[in-house]
Amino acid sequence: MTTTAPGAATASELLSVVASRELAARRAVFAGIGLPTLAAELARLTVAPDIEVVYESGVCGAHPSHLPETIADAVLITGAEAVIPMPTLFGCVLQGGRIDVGFLGAAQIDRRGNLNTSVIGDWDSPTVRLPGSGGGVEVMANAREVFVVMRRHHPRSFPDELDFCTTPGPDRALAEGIRPLGAGVTRVITELGIMARAGVGGELRLVAVQPGVTVEQVRAATGWDLRVADTVGRVPPPTEDELRLLREDVDPGRVYLR
Repeated sequence: MTTTAPGAATASELLSVVASRELAARRAVFAGIGLPTLAAELARLTVAPDIEVVYESGVCGAHPSHLPETIADAVLITGAEAVIPMPTLFGCVLQGGRIDVGFLGAAQIDRRGNLNTSVIGDWDSPTVRLPGSGGGVEVMANAREVFVVMRRHHPRSFPDELDFCTTPGPDRALAEGIRPLGAGVTRVITELGIMARAGVGGELRLVAVQPGVTVEQVRAATGWDLRVADTVGRVPPPTEDELRLLREDVDPGRVYLR
């Protein structure tokens, strides 16, 4: 984990800023509560002013006056472009291929972009039992691409083999005879760097490192033999304007910024 000097970006701020930049030129985003919401709202104020944010509760084109605390927060409804039933959301919006980017989180992710949000350890006697899929399987299968933001970059979070596969990516689904619409995970953003994957048949590889981080540090924190791009970029640190917008306009109450 990288350290920050007083007044510099926290890990949450760094992840939010980097994720927001990745939303440039995207139109419709399926966002979860937390860092995805921060990233989407910051993108609206910077690189993607016309972005449409969709929430699992059925809210489309949300324009909240302040950050929601849950996907059912009433603040999401006021000013929204539409509120539709969840079957319509999943059946027409997601399965209709209308989502450019789906944001997902995970406890574990592997080299092919499969996700674990169910258990850490053995299924029958786990060390930690987690919430499960929610709408993750539908988002993975139907969004054109998926971004994953991971708060911790550690071999346990990036294992060679998942403890349990909650949300299979396209490659795993294809092996079971299922043809997903989307490319699966194409971006993984962590406090150490950015991994990218081209889609079906691809493997995550390191394409950029965060400020002050080396390629060797990222590889040591990954549980498989991480591939590295021929040219590894360096992520520009958050600008003063990006941090000001996050702190003063997006999340002044520090609902999600820590």
